[in-house]
Amino acid sequence: MSHTFADGPAAELSPETLVVSAGRPPREHDAPVNPPIVLTSTFFGTGAPVPGERGYGRYSNPTWDPFEEALAGLEGADQPALVFSSGLAAVMAALSLVPPGGVVVMPRHSYQGSLLLAAGEAENGRFSIRTVDIADTREVIAQLDGASLLWLESPTNPMLEVAEIAVLADAAHAAGALVVVDNTFATPLVTQPLALGADVVVHSVTKYLAGHSDVVLGATVTSGPDLLARLLRYRSLHGAVAGPFEVWLALRGLRTLALRIERSQATAMELARRLQTLPQVDRVRYPGLPDDPGHTRAAAQMNGFGSILCIEVAGGAAAAEKVTEAVNLWLPATSLGGVESLIERRRRQPGEPHTVPEGLLRLSTGIENLEDLWKDLEQALTR
Repeated sequence: MSHTFADGPAAELSPETLVVSAGRPPREHDAPVNPPIVLTSTFFGTGAPVPGERGYGRYSNPTWDPFEEALAGLEGADQPALVFSSGLAAVMAALSLVPPGGVVVMPRHSYQGSLLLAAGEAENGRFSIRTVDIADTREVIAQLDGASLLWLESPTNPMLEVAEIAVLADAAHAAGALVVVDNTFATPLVTQPLALGADVVVHSVTKYLAGHSDVVLGATVTSGPDLLARLLRYRSLHGAVAGPFEVWLALRGLRTLALRIERSQATAMELARRLQTLPQVDRVRYPGLPDDPGHTRAAAQMNGFGSILCIEVAGGAAAAEKVTEAVNLWLPATSLGGVESLIERRRRQPGEPHTVPEGLLRLSTGIENLEDLWKDLEQALTR
């Protein structure tokens, strides 16, 4: 496969080009333009295993390589990414870096699965958790004393709070803690956490990277070979491996990431502006709005403001539920990051923190026509 890491020729390419060109087969006569799918559980070999050999399907697969190389290039990493069977499998792998008896500092508003998984580990006595308002830099730094790992989301799910990633990463390292950033919402085209000081980046590949709501995958990207080796060992021993066909689909979806993000971000920005004018909406949460609490930070560390916005519907939970029932084009669903626009009342999920407003709707903007999306949302809110 072609070299796509930060120290090679690909480092000179823009992300919009890299997302299309990375992970291609060698340029040889009659070679395929796209990498093929390799369906096998084992690999031929004789004698004692040698480090780096594939050996067995739980350790490696040629279909993983181009996706892992492409994602590493987009995140600016010097070694390949690791693809996992799901986003939660990648989250669990990152949490495995916490030593027994350690302390994890996490945002009180995070991906629900990450919070529940960490809480389960805490209940089993493996480590303890300190939850914080990730937008309150002073509070976060105060909680880093004795911490083993700082977990960041920026913007957070679903409250869209923005963390000062570089400042918090420096403070965490000074306290002796690793820094993990879930970059699912932003994608590497909008935020590059490794450049801001993160040690590990986590993705739910299911969302924007694959982009078509047809696969379940996760991934990690690391700042150095030691962390890569530890996560690779975890993946191999715990069997959190991806199917070749799913990874091939994810790479195919990745090729259009720049176009999808450009379109969906622009749509999210305009919808946020318009939604502010409706009396049926008590509040619009979107870091692209100048009066949003996270706007200044987002403008400083993001290339755009993302494709997720949230609204708090006047009338609370009942009114918000009616909106999800009244839309025709928007799809009521719990995921995000696909080509289709999705809407969900987050507090319908039993594990969502009680600090999330009952009437909050999370909107994942897709690539449909802006006016069509607006008309459908407006009629649902005004009915």
